[in-house]
Amino acid sequence: MNNADFNQQLINFLNASPTPFHATQNMAAMLSENGFSELQERQEWDTPAGKYFVTRNDSALVAFVIGRQPLEETGIRMVGAHTDSPCLKVKPQPEQKNQGYQQLGVEVYGGVLLNPWFDRDLSLAGRVTFKNRKGQVTSTLINLERPIAVIPSLAIHLDRGANTDRTINPETDLPPILLNESETFSLASLLEDAIQGGEILATELYFYDTNPAQIIGVNEDFLASARLDNLLSCFTGLLSLLAADDSVSSLLVCNDHEEVGSASTTGAGGTFLKDVLVRITPTESSKIRTLANSLLISTDNAHGVHPNYPTKHEANHGPILNKGPAIKFNANQRYATNSETAGYLKALCQRLNIECQEFVNRADMACGSTIGPITAKELGVCTLDVGVPTFAMHSIRELAGTQDAFNLYLVLSEFYKDPGPFSAHH
Repeated sequence: MNNADFNQQLINFLNASPTPFHATQNMAAMLSENGFSELQERQEWDTPAGKYFVTRNDSALVAFVIGRQPLEETGIRMVGAHTDSPCLKVKPQPEQKNQGYQQLGVEVYGGVLLNPWFDRDLSLAGRVTFKNRKGQVTSTLINLERPIAVIPSLAIHLDRGANTDRTINPETDLPPILLNESETFSLASLLEDAIQGGEILATELYFYDTNPAQIIGVNEDFLASARLDNLLSCFTGLLSLLAADDSVSSLLVCNDHEEVGSASTTGAGGTFLKDVLVRITPTESSKIRTLANSLLISTDNAHGVHPNYPTKHEANHGPILNKGPAIKFNANQRYATNSETAGYLKALCQRLNIECQEFVNRADMACGSTIGPITAKELGVCTLDVGVPTFAMHSIRELAGTQDAFNLYLVLSEFYKDPGPFSAHH
């Protein structure tokens, strides 16, 4: 696969995955098409050497290859990412009528960069739970696709401080406008095709920008899209796993709820990955031995140094887009990298003749985190944090380098073929 093919497939995945539910559904379909067998948590598992995946809550996924060699001897090559992105989520009873317009109330999900959400052509997607005509409770995914809403900016004539000291009230400033006031409008009417005359019981719906992902720049250096954090890593990890060496064991975990703390049944702070590992290792001792020989690469995007704001970065650690994936360090364990895991990835990049960079937050600025430290804590597994340098992280439209995503794919593909084990002296 070349760079252009990879990025086109990534674009297709981003456009088809407006929510964690859709991302998980699309990854599951790709796995099934490539010979992975779906497992159900409610059922007994029989997992000899082979390829498998399991989902939880329709929004998180673990896919794995059980190699022909014993797990305890080779360990598991693990890659982690997350399916969720900061956005605006529709409230349970959202209908509002204001000044002759029909709106929907929203909550802010995660650390959203709010200003870019204004004046965008928005659509709606997510999961709807409803009672069908037979009285059965069921759920379905919806994606309206067409632009149905907008959050107009207030004209500068009415807000002279808009460019100097504007603040955004998430309760009053963000409800999108859908249409002129209508006596017949309801959320149910908007979702009528999906529920087919049923009764809506609950929803998990999210607004998203209908502007599709695309390659931009004079030399097509950049990929602009929503949800690069962190669907870029989900897709990259998945494509790498599809080509994994089946003589050793490999795994991809795509958690939900990273952007809101990971404390959920599908988050890295929950039991999902741990439950899977319990079921594929025959004893507790076997699991501990396996994890002692394993390595987890947490792949969450890194902050590229912005040319207009270079002082926001530590002078020696500002990753440049298209100069390679960035290994992320933090003295206070906001990232899980240590010298041995960083050294391993650098050697892997050298083997492939791929550049790699290093990221450290300024010491006078708060540092974000990833699923890396949380998973390391839950499992006791050696962990590394690495990510593709990105601009405008948590905006409705982010920017990454077209070469970086492809290079991360090459690195992870090589990682999935490494014979292991990943002991301290590997």
